[in-house]
Order: sequence, then C-alpha cells, then structure tokens
Amino acid sequence: MIVWLSSYPRSGNTFLRIVLNRVYGVRTSVVYDIDGVAERLGSDLVGFTERPAAIQTMRDSTEVHFVKTHGQRDDQVDEADKAVCLVRDGRDALVSWARLASEADAARFESELHAMITRRDEVGTGSWGRNVLSWLLPPAPHRVVLRYEELAQNPRAAVERVIQTLTSERRPVADVQIPSFTELQQVDGRFFRRGLTNTHRDELSDELHQLFWAQPDNAAAMQLLGYGTWTDGSQRT
Repeated sequence: MIVWLSSYPRSGNTFLRIVLNRVYGVRTSVVYDIDGVAERLGSDLVGFTERPAAIQTMRDSTEVHFVKTHGQRDDQVDEADKAVCLVRDGRDALVSWARLASEADAARFESELHAMITRRDEVGTGSWGRNVLSWLLPPAPHRVVLRYEELAQNPRAAVERVIQTLTSERRPVADVQIPSFTELQQVDGRFFRRGLTNTHRDELSDELHQLFWAQPDNAAAMQLLGYGTWTDGSQRT
C-alpha cells in the first residue's frame, strides 16, 4: 500500500518526514529519482529510504510505503491511494520556495517568485492553487488534510492523528525527542529559514500579492482552506 506525503514545496514536508521517522520509526522514499533534501540534510535526519520497487509494485504490496511528492495528483496516483495532504498558506509557501531557489543570488528572489506565481504547468508541481486543488477535490476520507500550522504547533499529535486515520495498526513510540526548529536551524539555517506563519506579510510585495490572488486556482484554493482574501489591495488573514 502507498501513502502519499503530498504537498506543494516548502509546506513542511521535510519536517513531516522527520516527525514520522521519530514517532513511528517510518522511513520515507520519494517519487523522484533523487531525494535532494535527504542529500542536503542527511538521510538519517530526514528518515529517507530508497524506493524498494516500482510504484505499482509498492501499491500492490501488503507493506505500507510512505512516498513524498510535490506533484499534482495525476495518473501516477491511483484514486484509491491514501494520502496525507499537507497544506500551507500559498503566499507563505511561495515566498519560502522563492527564497530557497534564490539562495545563491538574493537578487533573483522577485523574479523567481513571479515565475512561480504565474506558472501554468499541467503536469509536475504546477501552480500552488492547481496543486492543492488536485489533492483536495473531490474530498475523500482516505486523503487526510494536515495543516502546516497544526504540524508546527504540536507535531506529535498532528502526525498521530493522520496516521491513525490512515493506518490504524501502527503504534507510536512512547519516548521520542522531536527536534525543535532551533535545532533544525543549526543543521541548515538556510533550509529551515523562519518556521513561521504569515511570513508573506513582510516578504511579499503588494504587486506580487495582487498577482497571486489574480490566479483563479490560487483564489479557489485559498477560499477552500480559509486562508484569507484580497480586498481593495489590502492584505487580510
């Protein structure tokens, strides 16, 4: 069986994998050929493992396989596949991804962010709104929504909730230590950048904020998740 760990980039997927590894001893693979995050931060911290077989073989197995993806829900995902759908305010996720993409040249931040907001890819990651809507609609009990805020505030309880919903036979480890954000920053302060909500308020220009809301999929996903509105050029959350 496959359980997808789905999210748009910079929505907390790496922290989710760390908590899964600490609380349940679960090691996770990725849908991609290379796990760049595990290479950067270390396989043991992330809880990485190589995919043991092809996706369909893993799906047909009696063993539960947790697989990270930043892709949209597409033909590679079976309608019956279970998933943890990790979501974050799209403005915060986009700002964080653009910062990471421009870490070698901070001057590229605005152009990176503009390109991410306006991308129209029908395959792969796609836009933030299109990505989120692909996983959340239509709603299904075997695709469980986990909010970034919930994960950050109480990681153990958040992960226990979704895992017990999807794979009730798993039991958490009693005494485990989940690394704090400060500890993770000591590992890689650029990757674990701020760890806050509403970071868009001091990083997203009014022009790009308006551009974000001008994308129909973004507006629909934000409304679905209750993450705010754009009214008369003002930012409200």
